[in-house]
Amino acid sequence: MSELTFIHRFEPAAGLNRPPLLLLHGTGGDENDLISLGRMVSPGSALLSPRGKVLENGMPRFFRRLAEGVFDEEDVRLRANELADFVTEARKAYGLEAPVALGFSNGANIAAAMLMLRPEALAGAALLRAMVPLRDAPKADLTGKRVLMVSGLKDPIVQAENSARLAASLSSAGADVQHEALPTGHGLSQTDLQLMLKWFAGSGG
Repeated sequence: MSELTFIHRFEPAAGLNRPPLLLLHGTGGDENDLISLGRMVSPGSALLSPRGKVLENGMPRFFRRLAEGVFDEEDVRLRANELADFVTEARKAYGLEAPVALGFSNGANIAAAMLMLRPEALAGAALLRAMVPLRDAPKADLTGKRVLMVSGLKDPIVQAENSARLAASLSSAGADVQHEALPTGHGLSQTDLQLMLKWFAGSGG
């Protein structure tokens, strides 16, 4: 479905007391990538899954990067605001509350940027393999927002120090951050799934 400003998929809620999820894929993914994961970790939630608008060698992403781990921060700001505007549009179109972002890799990074730049757009976030998206982020008020961060200690892309810095930054802005570091790489594991199931079960479901 593509009549809003992002190509996206939408699945209406099938259960009560579950927050809507904003599903944000990694590099090379699309609007279908995280649908089954969203259904699994928060059964019955409405699912809103946009496709990133930036292409890197033909692969969709949510913002430009200059090299692996080096972001075009001007583009990060532009794209985070653009995505937050889409969330506002979609909430009106589909009658949704503010969603909880579930993002992997590039999707987790744009979700973290949204928390910093447009905190009103999200009720919270589950950030899988996220890193600091902005070196000089504005001071956001994230009081009352729950954030799950799951990092891989053997992740070749995201350094442990970087993910710890992001967790500290979100905590200092008032978010209720649960940061888990697993003995794994950049890919997701069964432990990621178990952590998300437990975390989402505590968010009103």
